[in-house]
Amino acid sequence: MHTQWAAVDAYINDLFPSDPVLDAVLHATRDAGMPQINVSPVQGRLLHVLALACNARNILEIGTLAGYSAIWMARALPADGRLITLEADPKHADVARANLARAGLAERVEVRLGMALAVLPQLAAEGSGPFDLIFIDADKENLTVYFDWAVRLARPSGLIIVDNVIRGGEVLNDSSSDAGLQGVRRFNEALAADSRVTATILQMVGSKGYDGMALAVVKG
Repeated sequence: MHTQWAAVDAYINDLFPSDPVLDAVLHATRDAGMPQINVSPVQGRLLHVLALACNARNILEIGTLAGYSAIWMARALPADGRLITLEADPKHADVARANLARAGLAERVEVRLGMALAVLPQLAAEGSGPFDLIFIDADKENLTVYFDWAVRLARPSGLIIVDNVIRGGEVLNDSSSDAGLQGVRRFNEALAADSRVTATILQMVGSKGYDGMALAVVKG
């Protein structure tokens, strides 16, 4: 099935092609020896469309990697919009800044270096929010904590998106010793019980295999 999923993704990419700037980001990620865990082009376009749909002017991303998803979302911002993206790895942050500069987005996107658990309270203290859209694509052990901060930093009716919450169907394995998987399971259960948001979880297949995203709207 994975072959067919990838073929359909290629079909969609042919219908809605990306551009040389985004392709260069993927090449730069590989050339830097970074993990190939960025969202797919189809998923990146989804983030772009969702940012447009919620009229995002202020976006927060937790987990930058090489800046691929940040570029997709930042392109949906108005001229005076901004995106803050958090990255713990200095090498990744440097690659991301170079990619954002190549995309002409260096002035609109700030790569904030540091562990998200430390930077998120700083953003709150600075009054950097409220954010219209928050995308979480970071380590899975701390997803529940990241999401709690996201709810606090989002505006009423703000959209929060959390990536990789199906894990190839392994979320059904409650006896797994994998810390990341258990972090996802804790998050999914906490999300379902969180009265601050209206949420759902979507399964997704494609060139990246079988996974999914959680989408939550913060109640007013």
